[in-house]
Amino acid sequence: MSKIIALVAHDAMKEKLVEWAQNHKEDLSKFQIVATGTTGGKLIDEVGLDVKRLKSGPHGGDAQLGAMIAEDRLNGLFFFIDPLSSMPHDVDVKSLVRLATLYDTPLAVNRSTATAVLSQLALEA
Repeated sequence: MSKIIALVAHDAMKEKLVEWAQNHKEDLSKFQIVATGTTGGKLIDEVGLDVKRLKSGPHGGDAQLGAMIAEDRLNGLFFFIDPLSSMPHDVDVKSLVRLATLYDTPLAVNRSTATAVLSQLALEA
């Protein structure tokens, strides 16, 4: 069974995630990918990845990912967080980061850590 990773990005970071995903498409294609709503659509349309789309973050997508972490069904979380904007669903974001930390799920919040985490996960895939 292949590993499952999640790709998520705040609005101001979606293009950076898409660009990163385009540069790492070969490694990303080794995994089952889940993503929150709009981010998933961009990854499908602009990168050509096979992505299972969840609800948008503020409408429950972050909670869906949190449940996957708690149930040990997510092998890595790539969440390109916008550090300069406040989010109306900031509590959900903090909860997701807290769960990834609690359950020792590999977590990347920017391009540099995403590349490092993906490289390691790809070696194990």
